[in-house]
Amino acid sequence: MAEDEDTPIRKRRWLDPLPLDTLGVDELHAYIEALKGEIGRVEADIHRKQSHRSAADAFFRKPSA
Repeated sequence: MAEDEDTPIRKRRWLDPLPLDTLGVDELHAYIEALKGEIGRVEADIHRKQSHRSAADAFFRKPSA
């Protein structure tokens, strides 16, 4: 148990940068498309979480007097 307390917390790495100079043009285009796909996935999750938050806020809102 003491080992867990001594282990430093690792900071999350979002994306590891690729060495772009080793990629060809077609590979760079494919990389861009993969990144766009990831952006779309993240934006969809943001929308889902905002919708849940709005619903929770509406549910727990105090009634107007």
